[in-house]
Amino acid sequence: MNGGSAFDQPLEVLRRWEDSGAVWRVIHRAGDTVAIALLTCSAGEEVSRIHTDDPQVLDFLGSRLSSEE
Repeated sequence: MNGGSAFDQPLEVLRRWEDSGAVWRVIHRAGDTVAIALLTCSAGEEVSRIHTDDPQVLDFLGSRLSSEE
């Protein structure tokens, strides 16, 4: 997982990212594994990615493909 320190949980990273006004976007989903791009709030450029199979992240995402939904 990228997007935070090695001790950060993927869900914490996503929530902090969203709370700061930045955007995340699901870029790949295969079974119970997901890849999420962390994008800048101004230009939408990819800063980092999260690759996870964490059930809490999957529940948080639901059917959403982006934090903008």
